[in-house]
Amino acid sequence: MKRTRTGLAVLTGTALLLAGCSDSGGSPGGLTVSGAYIPQPVSADMAAGFLTISNSGSAADQLTSVTSDEGEVTLHETTGGAMEQVSRLPVPAHGQLVFKSGANHLMFDKLKRAPKQGQTVTVELHFAKSDPVVVKMPVKSATYVPTTGH
Repeated sequence: MKRTRTGLAVLTGTALLLAGCSDSGGSPGGLTVSGAYIPQPVSADMAAGFLTISNSGSAADQLTSVTSDEGEVTLHETTGGAMEQVSRLPVPAHGQLVFKSGANHLMFDKLKRAPKQGQTVTVELHFAKSDPVVVKMPVKSATYVPTTGH
């Protein structure tokens, strides 16, 4: 009887460990995305996008690219008021990578259609270690300010 309980405990622990290796976004590293949005752009072919990537895992990762059927998407960081395109951004273990106005952001270029308030733009986030995560980004008013400060 004792052997059966021990075997069951090991089996249950293994199942819980495996379940903890993925999340609803399909990422084994525990990456989730929240607060995604695009302010309705003034330009017909360029826009900015904002979101927060949270990493509940114990290993750091990197966002290496973002793709969309709507156009080209590049990663930008803002340091000391200067915007610069970068090839990757860190997603710290037990931390967040935040994209917000005046700081890190996604830059949409050569858009096939001008995003309008009420529509959504689908993007796929690609990481160095984790599986890609698909995100639907709602288009908000040009003056939208999220309640979380991001």
